[in-house]
Amino acid sequence: MAKDTVTVRVEQGLRESLDAIAEATNLDRSGVINEALIAYVEIYQWQVDHIREGLKQADAGEFVTEGKVKKVLSRLTAKR
Repeated sequence: MAKDTVTVRVEQGLRESLDAIAEATNLDRSGVINEALIAYVEIYQWQVDHIREGLKQADAGEFVTEGKVKKVLSRLTAKR
């Protein structure tokens, strides 16, 4: 897969932490940063996808009933 170069500025402590992780995992700094970016993008893409799906359902009038909301809230706030 083709790769592009991206330049970012980070605080010295963060760079030192990246280097420590790289040394511990036998990766170079670039590899650690790539893995971190992949994880970040996957998390936020998942969130964006679910928000879009929720908006699509709302636009279609698909809502949870008040009774179901109360039932879940009651269960979540019940003392254990």
